[in-house]
Parts: sequence; C-alpha cells; structure tokens
Amino acid sequence: MFENAKSMADILDITITVDRLNKRQKHRNNSLINENGPLDPEAYYRITICIPFIDSFINQLNDRFLDHRNVFYGFQCLFDYESGNVPDEFDDLVKFYLPESDLNTVRVELQMWKIKLQRVENKPKSGLDAIKECNNIIHPNIFNLLSILCTLPVSTATPERMFSCLKRLKTYTRNTMKEERLNGLTLMAVYKNISISAEEVLNELAKKKKKKLDLLI
Repeated sequence: MFENAKSMADILDITITVDRLNKRQKHRNNSLINENGPLDPEAYYRITICIPFIDSFINQLNDRFLDHRNVFYGFQCLFDYESGNVPDEFDDLVKFYLPESDLNTVRVELQMWKIKLQRVENKPKSGLDAIKECNNIIHPNIFNLLSILCTLPVSTATPERMFSCLKRLKTYTRNTMKEERLNGLTLMAVYKNISISAEEVLNELAKKKKKKLDLLI
C-alpha cells in the first residue's frame, strides 16, 4: 500500500515526509521515535495510520457480525416448531431486544407458539408470514420479536436505494403526488432493469374499480 501511495505521490510531484516529532510527546505515542532517531515515512505511516485503521476495521466487523451472531440466531427459534427445547440463543435474544420482559413468561409463550405452528398447514417461512399467524394478544412478546425481525431488513441495500431515489423523485413540482404514485415511481427507479410490457400496465389499470377514463383496448 505504501508503494502504491508513493507512486501516486511521485506522479503528483508530492514528497512523502514525516511530521515533526519531539522526544517528549504528551498527546501521541512515544514509540514513533526509536533509538536510532525518527522513523522513516513507511514505518511512521504504518504505525500511525495503517495498523490503527486495520485494528478498528476488524473490531467493527466483530461488533457487527460475530458478537451479535448468537442474538440473531435466536430468531431461528421462532420457526423451529419441531424442537421442544428452548436454546440459550433465544434467552440472549430476549435479553437484547426485550430486557424489561420476564424471561420465563417469554419462554412459555415460545412453547405455545411452537404448538400453534405445528397445527398450521402452511408453515411460515419468513417474518411477514409468521406475524400474520401470530396473535398479539395471546403471544405479545413473540409478536414483538417478529415485528423486530420484519424491520431488520431496512438496513439492506434496497431500502437505502429507495430513500436515495426520494431526493430525485420527491421534487418541488411533484410535491402533491399521492403515496401510491410515489411508491410506483420509486419501484420503477430502483428496479429499472426489469422490463415492463404495455399489456401488464393495461391489465393493472383494468383492475382499478374507479376509472375516470374508459380504456379502449
């Protein structure tokens, strides 16, 4: 990386130098100066920039994926209706998202929820399918966990692209459009690689009950 940066600096006629260092440093690490004198530019930027950046990057990956792996694995317990045991990952899930709830009460609700899933013909395979089968009065805590599971995908790339498209779609001249038209334009902007035929548009318009114009096909 340093060689690549050095070659780019040579092209731009920039000399890579080391900042002025003192033997007694109050706000920085004193290891920047060795026994033989100041460090060379490669060692200086490796210690001050490269190593701290890589260490911070690894810690962020661990915090984002590895530390929450057991917590997110607890969502799988909501769909595992064949096993009667409640794993420890489900307890971590409840403590993480529902800290004020009684753990024993939530475990009992989970057992009741598994019994309900065994009686359902079409087993839910996603959070949206499961939340339709869950009664928020009988299983309030399970319903809250399923609601959290359904809202987790908002951090994926597709919803982020939709919010980015709003800046281009929701302009001053289009400020009076309704939500249905705005959602349609947003989906067309995000999934612009999907081709739509004229027949599909006409069939969708023909499904509307209230039409101000008569369609002549």
